Amino acid sequence: MSQQDKPVTRLCSHTLTSLHYRDANLVEDLLGKTTFTEVMLMQILGRTPRPVDMRIADMVLVVLMEHGLTPSAIATRLIYMSAPENLQGAVSAGLLAVGSSFVGTMENCSQLLDRILAAQDPDAEALAIARDCKARKAPVPGFGHHLHKPVDPRAYKLLELGEAEADLSGAHIGALKRLSAAVDEVYGRAITINATGAVAALLGEIGVPTAVMRGFAVISRAAGLVAHIVEEQQSPSGRYIWDVVEEAISYVGNAPHGDHA
Repeated sequence: MSQQDKPVTRLCSHTLTSLHYRDANLVEDLLGKTTFTEVMLMQILGRTPRPVDMRIADMVLVVLMEHGLTPSAIATRLIYMSAPENLQGAVSAGLLAVGSSFVGTMENCSQLLDRILAAQDPDAEALAIARDCKARKAPVPGFGHHLHKPVDPRAYKLLELGEAEADLSGAHIGALKRLSAAVDEVYGRAITINATGAVAALLGEIGVPTAVMRGFAVISRAAGLVAHIVEEQQSPSGRYIWDVVEEAISYVGNAPHGDHA
């Protein structure tokens, strides 16, 4: 392999006396002068973030951090109960649940927004998406919530704050609203935009590529899962969760088994 063909990195360099994140000196340029969010965006987006980028990113990170005893939190608590010496393993177990069904669905929604934005007739494309989901009896990514009804309050607050930002184009938010109108028309009732749908639009507004969006959920939820471990240390629930499952799910085979009654 020639030198020209070898992989390269632009993320970090170091010497015996210095460390750089991209081209910024960690000690002289970043420490005490920047926030975590600013440096995170610089590293991920490869550019100096604008104030609006940091405001949007902070909102997204806050809204995705926590939602109670979700599958990710339960997984973290159970793994921590099993291996309390391995905090990072417990957090990692919870992060594996950040996917296309929970927490990480902004990626699925953003794919639909990309289609609408690229279409010659955005309204027709939005209707086609809604009709296809209904025909397949599949949920529309970014819409509906089993806990928040009739609307997901997080989503509409995020969109309100995003629309108030003069430095955003509004294109992705507009695409989400087109899709929302199409979903309501096709299903014949109002279906709420959910938090991850709003997150998809807002991250799109600040230039986060669709394939990267789930990473923001991973970063945010990791902090929330550390908090679950703190609570597990102070008031353990892992064994209780295990006992509840043992009690609730009965063995129905022919082998001898204990009486849960």
